[in-house]
Amino acid sequence: MFNIISRPPIYDQDAVQPMRDELVAVGFEELLTPADVDKAINVKDDKVILVMINSVCGCAAGSARPGVSLALQHSVIPDKLYTGFAGQERDAVDKIRQYIGNFPPSSPSIAIFKNGSLIYFMQRYEIEGRRAEQIAESLREAFDELCTAKGPSVSPENFAQIMHAKMCGSKIPLFKG
Repeated sequence: MFNIISRPPIYDQDAVQPMRDELVAVGFEELLTPADVDKAINVKDDKVILVMINSVCGCAAGSARPGVSLALQHSVIPDKLYTGFAGQERDAVDKIRQYIGNFPPSSPSIAIFKNGSLIYFMQRYEIEGRRAEQIAESLREAFDELCTAKGPSVSPENFAQIMHAKMCGSKIPLFKG
């Protein structure tokens, strides 16, 4: 969870845990340090890697997390799934953003990489105001074009049990550590 060597998180760890669990439940691995990010993204193995920058905002809760989770029920998905939490593992997310390149910082956002290079990016402005189903449809189109791994990421039975964390950052306590 929290890496004491890095800058401290902005929000209380217990308060954001349901937002983390939601993505882990559909197969994501958390990137907690810059070294984790390099190890995940800077790989030249022809695998397609999806990285979601998670967030406490309402559009992450209402659209991004449910949308990416729904998209991962598709028959074709990325080979590997990773997530970094903006405002929590701040150094790791800064490193993810270095790989994203010339786009302004955006959270939530969804990036797809292959051989260490960005091949698809959905920014926050493409998430805000859209329903989860619309996000999922856009991602499924990208998966059809860019991916070859067999989906879904979790069984439909497990997917049906996932609880989406529907809270906004304005209601989450700040980290007091």
